[in-house]
Amino acid sequence: MIDGTRLFIQLLRIAFGFSLAVITAGLFLSWGLFRTLDVDSGPEADIIQLLAITWSTIISASVIGALSLIPGGFAIGLAELLKWRGVIYHVSAGGIIALVLWSIGGILPADLFYAPSDVGSIITYSTPGSTVPTPASEGFRPGSSIAASAGFIAGFVYWTIAGRGSGGWWINKPSSHEASR
Repeated sequence: MIDGTRLFIQLLRIAFGFSLAVITAGLFLSWGLFRTLDVDSGPEADIIQLLAITWSTIISASVIGALSLIPGGFAIGLAELLKWRGVIYHVSAGGIIALVLWSIGGILPADLFYAPSDVGSIITYSTPGSTVPTPASEGFRPGSSIAASAGFIAGFVYWTIAGRGSGGWWINKPSSHEASR
C-alpha cells in the first residue's frame, strides 16, 4: 500500500534534491573553470569573476538538468521502487550518468554545433565540414574525470536530500500469517 502524504513529501524532496544536485554540479564545473583562469587571486577576489561564475553556474545547471532529467529520472524511479537508500547507489548513479553524457558529447559531429557567420552569429564553433577526431581506443574522453566528479557530487547532494528516504512512502502491510498471531 501507499501512504499518499509520504509520497507527496517524497516527490517534493525528489524535485528539490534533483534541482539542488544539478545546481551543485554546475557550480562545481563553473568554480573549477574560473579557478584555473586566475591562479593568483582566485575568483572570490574579483566581482566580475564572481558574477561570471554565478551566470555560468545557472547556464551549466540548466544544461546539466536538461540532459540528465530522463536518465536521472530512471535512476530515481528505480531507487524509489526498490527502496534503495544507499549512498553508494546514488553517488555511482550520478557519476555514471555524467560520464555517459560526457562521452556521448564527444561522439557528436562538430557540424552539429556549426553556426554560420552569414546569419549574424558572432560565435562559430567550427567550420563547415570539419570533423572532430575520434580516437578509436584511447580510453576516456579528456575531462571525463571532471564530469564524473561533478556527477558524484550531484549524486551525493541528491542522496542527502531525497535518496536517504527512497521508498519510504510504501506501507508495509503485514501478511495474513503475521496478522493471525
